Amino acid sequence: MTRAPALTLPPRPYLPGQTERPDEAIFEPLKEGLSPAMTPEEMAQSAAFLGGKEAFAQGYFWEAHELWEAVWMVLPPASAERHLLQGLIQLANGGLKARMGRENAARRIAALAEAALREAFLQGQERLMGLGRAEVEVMRNQARAHTG
Repeated sequence: MTRAPALTLPPRPYLPGQTERPDEAIFEPLKEGLSPAMTPEEMAQSAAFLGGKEAFAQGYFWEAHELWEAVWMVLPPASAERHLLQGLIQLANGGLKARMGRENAARRIAALAEAALREAFLQGQERLMGLGRAEVEVMRNQARAHTG
């Protein structure tokens, strides 16, 4: 079994217009190997998905978005998992906007996140890519808590 590359985060989260943008190449090793041939369960164990969760939990919202977008791009169109990733990406984006003091944008994006997450769990599935509704609620709260 090969070991997944470790997530290396910059010294502080990227805030557009406020901090230096990290070199996106630091995320490339985590994105390697993502493929539409992978099952959602395999993608849930990918370095990109797990790295995005870790970055998000630490308040690195832009970085989480960068990692999750790579996963989102290879998920089947209109799938519950793709809606889930869309919602997670929007949560990260909303957290970033809130931290930047753009509360109106954060509220607008939070509504988009809610719509995508509602669609993800619409089919009655309890868990998607290892996340249930309770874990997603914790992530919503994390995005709100990392403001200011």
